[in-house]
Amino acid sequence: MVSEEQLDRFRQSGETVRVVRDGIESNDVLGIVVAWDDESVVIRKPNRRVVKVSRRYIYQPASENGRILLTNEPYKERGHESEEGLR
Repeated sequence: MVSEEQLDRFRQSGETVRVVRDGIESNDVLGIVVAWDDESVVIRKPNRRVVKVSRRYIYQPASENGRILLTNEPYKERGHESEEGLR
């Protein structure tokens, strides 16, 4: 979970953050931190809409190269099973 101090630094700097919700990059949320409570964070997206996301997601500066993945397990695309799963 992202700390109060980290959220406050993001909010005060106005830096764009990337919220990594899963292993699919297109599901990431980009925007600036507006507010937060014990369980959620409000992010203002570039189109000025706001979205409320969980504090349990990974928050990182959008300017960082690369993304942090949630697990070390290899990524499996939906609909593709191993040969063992087909037996």
